[in-house]
This record gives sequence, structure tokens and C-alpha cells, in this order.
Amino acid sequence: MKLIIAYIRPEMLTPVKQALYAKGIYALSVTNTLGSGQQKGFTETYRGVVMEVNLLKKVRLELGVTEDKLDAALDAIQSGAKTGKEGDGIIFVQDIEKAIRVRTGEVK
Repeated sequence: MKLIIAYIRPEMLTPVKQALYAKGIYALSVTNTLGSGQQKGFTETYRGVVMEVNLLKKVRLELGVTEDKLDAALDAIQSGAKTGKEGDGIIFVQDIEKAIRVRTGEVK
């Protein structure tokens, strides 16, 4: 099994979920988070004071998938999150040694 961790723009969550659902992948965890990557933030003026905003809102997705669904999940996340602009996000893939379903005790 693999663990997919993806950081995407918050407004792209719905298209990513729809793309995952279309590929038959329904199990995911979503967390709101702040971070900075290559975007490096921006500056804005509020009441005459220049403020630097370098931590931007992002959404963290976590999915545990089997090897046979890995490429479909990665493809769905990329197609749903891509706008072509800097800050679209990043995807990490890690190995999972063991997964145990709490309700049944099933080990994967």
C-alpha cells in the first residue's frame, strides 16, 4: 500500500474530489493548513500598512491506496488541482508497511 499526501489550493478541493470519485477512490482525509512553497507569499496594504503574507491557505489530502490504484489516484489529483499557475501544489508518495482496519481487524 501507499500513502499519498497532497497539498493543493483550497478552491481546487471539489474538482480533485470529483476526479477521485470518478476513478472509484472515496477514502480520503482533508485538513486545512497554512504553508509556503515556491510562491513565497505576497504583500498587501491594509489601512496604509504594508503587510507581508507568506503563509498561504492550503488543503492537505491524505489517501491510503493499494498499488493498483496508485496511478489512478495520482492522475486524478493532478488533473483536478492543475491550474497551470505557481502554487498548484505538491504530491508525496510513501510506503505503508501495514494497515489495520479497526472494525474488523483486517490487515492489509
